[in-house]
Amino acid sequence: MNTVHVNLGSRSYDIILAPGLLAESGERIQSAGLKGRAAIITDSNVAPHYLEQVEASLSDSGYDATSHIFPAGEASKSMTETGKLSRELIQAGHDRSSFIVALGGGVTGDLAGFVAAIFYRGIPFVQIPTTIVSQVDSAVGGKTGVNAPEGKNLIGAFHQPRLVLVDPDTLLTLPGREFREGFAEVIKHAAIRDEAMLADLEQFDPLNQNVPAELIARNVAIKARVVEEDEQETSGTRALLNFGHTIGHGIEASVPYGTLLHGEAISLGIRAALKLSEDHAGLPKESSERILNLLAHYQLPLNLDKDISTDLVLEKLSRDKKFSGGKRTFVLLDRLGNGITCSTIPAEAIAPAINFLRS
Repeated sequence: MNTVHVNLGSRSYDIILAPGLLAESGERIQSAGLKGRAAIITDSNVAPHYLEQVEASLSDSGYDATSHIFPAGEASKSMTETGKLSRELIQAGHDRSSFIVALGGGVTGDLAGFVAAIFYRGIPFVQIPTTIVSQVDSAVGGKTGVNAPEGKNLIGAFHQPRLVLVDPDTLLTLPGREFREGFAEVIKHAAIRDEAMLADLEQFDPLNQNVPAELIARNVAIKARVVEEDEQETSGTRALLNFGHTIGHGIEASVPYGTLLHGEAISLGIRAALKLSEDHAGLPKESSERILNLLAHYQLPLNLDKDISTDLVLEKLSRDKKFSGGKRTFVLLDRLGNGITCSTIPAEAIAPAINFLRS
């Protein structure tokens, strides 16, 4: 059993990691002090695998639970689906005394967390992430929200979970592509905060979906410490977690949602950020090559489709949350394991970084 504590005063919570934890979810939620009725929100891919197990565990712990299934995929991260789920909860008799259980990947956590943030002006929720992306990154930190046609995650709220339960066994049922895409976030953590992790990732077989809980815990601890330092991204520390995400989100928003998986877009964004790091932060080329080789090791894309125009990516970038008041902030590396924020990248340097992805 691995436990990582996120210290946020009255909003503190534990992240518990262990194989087989799904079967104990009701007991763990009860130990966290949650009362009232439960609303499980999950998607059409995860429900056949794990919904019944979570329902049974909640029932065994004395909870009355309802289940709400939405169509799997990034397209469901929308205000339309938020409204549908909110109405379902109302019709099922939920109120401000209820809590939500988000069972699934990053889309589920973001969507269900956002519903929890706004339902009856905010109710508690629990994260049970089932993908690499969500287990090492998106389930921790309280960022919830949905997409707009203009860009990723532009509508949302900070709403911390009361508990995060990570069962690595859920990774065994992921399709290979969905499994591997999550390692873009793991590589990001190593690049900005833990150079020693790179060697471990180089040794790990990307076809082996038995991921040690210790590796996930190591990533979660990085995310937790950054969130503690800068919960709502006001001091700049939390912005370090956006390494590869600035241009990556622009690329992801330039194609129909779901065309590129999140980690695949971030892989492209990391390559662009490495190029900017070489040109503007003094990152040695051999350090960039090490990260690029690692992305390739996990079969993540490094070349941008020629049909995705640079102008469209730039248009999406202009609406990105990380551009505040027209000020462009990029996360770069000056050395492996050390991310830095940089707001002095000239506007004319961004298009070449995007074009570089076609080389």
